[in-house]
Amino acid sequence: MIVAVGIDLVEVERIRRATLRQPVKFLQRCFHPDELADLDGRNDIYPGLAVRFAAKEAFAKCWRSPLSWTDVWVVKDGNRPLYKTSERLSAALENEGLVTHLSLSHTAEHGTAVAVLERLEAPTFATPDDGHAPEHLSKRRI
Repeated sequence: MIVAVGIDLVEVERIRRATLRQPVKFLQRCFHPDELADLDGRNDIYPGLAVRFAAKEAFAKCWRSPLSWTDVWVVKDGNRPLYKTSERLSAALENEGLVTHLSLSHTAEHGTAVAVLERLEAPTFATPDDGHAPEHLSKRRI
């Protein structure tokens, strides 16, 4: 069951200005080392930073408690983006039976992210008292 959805849009230029103004302070405060390592070697890191910043903001819109910037971060599984979370946040998600989903997109000007929190529920199957399949599942002759 979907519990929450968050979306965010970030201007790449805003992230570029913040990075150029205070590069070490901004990058260390807002991004996990894994995120920065993933962007290492790119010609232009700013769209990647913007989309990751948007992912953090989108997740924060789903979560009811305050977070630090490095409580949630983005990693890639092939081309698929995934959220990774701090131990504290992972425990809270697990305790509530929640999983995260993430979708990212960016252009040269904008980065956007959609975050989804889903509560996993065990499927329930009704079994008939007589051990036979329910009528709507049994073969009927017309």
